[in-house]
Amino acid sequence: MTENTDTAAKRSRLRWLTLGEAIAVAALILSGLGLWHEWRKTNEKALVVEQPAAIPLALRGEVKNEGRKIEISPIEDEHALQSLTVTVAGKRLAVESDGDLDADALADALGGSDRDNEQPQRVAARITARYIESGADKTATGSYVLTYRWKDKLFGGPRLRIVSLSR
Repeated sequence: MTENTDTAAKRSRLRWLTLGEAIAVAALILSGLGLWHEWRKTNEKALVVEQPAAIPLALRGEVKNEGRKIEISPIEDEHALQSLTVTVAGKRLAVESDGDLDADALADALGGSDRDNEQPQRVAARITARYIESGADKTATGSYVLTYRWKDKLFGGPRLRIVSLSR
């Protein structure tokens, strides 16, 4: 009987060893298939999930030197201004990248109309801007309103003073 018990135990151990090997071989095959699938997938193009959205150009004006000039600059820090062209009353005024529009240049474009009126007045301005956003050169055009007034000086007559820039 000891012989039958020993052979039954050996067969039992052999059966477990064979089952363990079969599981290992199946795991190896599955791992190989997974590796082959991932390796084949590298030839596919990468999918871009999200691209940064372009931010539309919006300008602001900061009055400097008691209205003698206005600094026009982009609201967003991502925009780097290259040049501006301000069209007022059919005349173009070129503004450099610093964005400073001089009140005397605006007065010349307006032609000195309504110099006697010291109340704030408005004029439509078409601003064309060349700027850089995310490394790309872009151009934008927008309609703005320049508010100004004539201030009487003791010598030299009335002088134009810029009050604000608005959309």
